[in-house]
Parts: sequence; C-alpha cells; structure tokens
Amino acid sequence: MAEQTGDRVADWNDQSGERWVIHQARLDAMLAVFGQAAIEAAAPTTGERVLDVGCGAGESSLTLAALVGRKGQVLGVDISEPMIARARALAPQDMSVVFRVADASRAELPDGAFDILFSRFGVMFFDDPTGAFAHMRRALKPGGRVAFVCWRGMAENDWMRLPVGAIKGIVPPTPPAAPEAPGPFSFGDQGRVARILTAAGYTDVAIVPFDASIPFGKGETRDAALDDAVNMTFGVGPLSRVLADQPDDIRNRASVAVRAGFAGCPGERSVMINGATWIVTARNPAS
Repeated sequence: MAEQTGDRVADWNDQSGERWVIHQARLDAMLAVFGQAAIEAAAPTTGERVLDVGCGAGESSLTLAALVGRKGQVLGVDISEPMIARARALAPQDMSVVFRVADASRAELPDGAFDILFSRFGVMFFDDPTGAFAHMRRALKPGGRVAFVCWRGMAENDWMRLPVGAIKGIVPPTPPAAPEAPGPFSFGDQGRVARILTAAGYTDVAIVPFDASIPFGKGETRDAALDDAVNMTFGVGPLSRVLADQPDDIRNRASVAVRAGFAGCPGERSVMINGATWIVTARNPAS
C-alpha cells in the first residue's frame, strides 16, 4: 500500500505505518474486493514470478503466492518497515514469498525476472511516476504484464469525500495539492495514467472502472458501527494526519460532524460506503 519517497517515507515508517499495522486486518478486509479484481486481471498461473509493489502488510502478496505455487515466487516490496515486519510475521514458512523494505521506483531489481508487475493501491505516490514505471519495467520479462488497482477521484470515494465535506468550516483548510501531486487520488485521471504507462514504454494499456460497496464501519448496533467509522477516519488515512494536531474542541466538533456525514450511508451493523477505482493492465513489449 505504501510506495513513495521524501517525507512520506518517514511517515510510513512512523505513525502511518504503525497505524496501518494496528488496523491491518480491518483495512485488508475492506480492500480485498479491489485487490481480488486486480489479481483476476493479472491472471497469475503456476510457476510465475510476481513483483508486488507497495505490498503493505502482504495480503495481496500471500494471495498471489498461493496462486503461483511453490514453483513460482512473489517479491513484495514496500517502503514501510512496520508493514513489512507485519507481512513477514503473517507469511507461512512454506510459501514462496519474500518481503523486502525498498522503494520499487529506484531499488535494484533483477533484470527481466518477473512475469507480472502487480500493485494494490501502491503506485500513486511516486514523485516521478513515468520514471518509476520505466525503472520497474526493466524487471519484467519481455511480454510480461502489469495489473494494478488505483483510486479514481476523491469525489467518487466516500471514505474521503464524506469526512472531508463534514469538517469544512471546522478544521482550518489546508492548501489544496496540485492535481498530479503524489497522493491516493493522483491516478484519478484515466488519461494521465495511460500517458504515464505509454511514456514508460508499456503497450496494450487498458483502464476500466471497478466500483464496490465496502463496510467502513462495523458494530453490534448501527450506533456502534457509526462510532467505528469515525474511529477509522481518525485512525488511518490522509484525514487522520489533518486532525492529529488539532485541539480537543476542534477534534470533538469534527467527530460529531463526521459521524453525521456517515449517518446517511446504508447498513444495519455496518456503514457501507462506495469505493471507486481503476483496474489498469498493460504489457512489456515482447522485443
């Protein structure tokens, strides 16, 4: 999930990485449907080798390793030491998967070693995405394939849209990021994604929408589920960093507003939100 440089590296090796580990099981369960769609697009087979970029706590890497079997191998890379430590702890000893703390955009990778370049929400944070994908392409075999899932725009994703809308006027606004600045929604523009991959040397680029309704909050009652959704908002993700340094009165007001924002979502013992992504596939030219 984390694959980026600069200040984000420090963050993913500190608070963000630690928070993700704390909520790992919940977050992986929420993201599983998107990861599965990307894995189906990758179509790994027995004996293949896979590079999993921004592998986080290893959920997708372990699924891929089960599909390629002992004759294959998966290398999961992520810049977050806490998440790689968690991935190593979760990995069965007899599975052909290796985890490495590394930035895939510049790490030394074996030339032409992998059949598949895969990622579940791990490729939107590169400072130089075209350069990163060109670098990673060298690790693909001729004819090797790419499959990843990335978020579409913030306005289409309730996990960000609802809380951000709720805290307007409560939390001092932060300067808006440039549309193409590294971040979870930097690949929201379908045309930009196609341009990046084409400029990096890939062919057969295909980008299709994939939407799903996912449980962002859970509880024994509807009220408990709403409380859980608020706790998730404050605990992980971009908004948690915005709210972290606010005084208690601001955080309390924001909490009430965010809860009201989620109250309009369906679900009895859950808060069901809409997630909007792209499933992206491409290929390394055969020659």
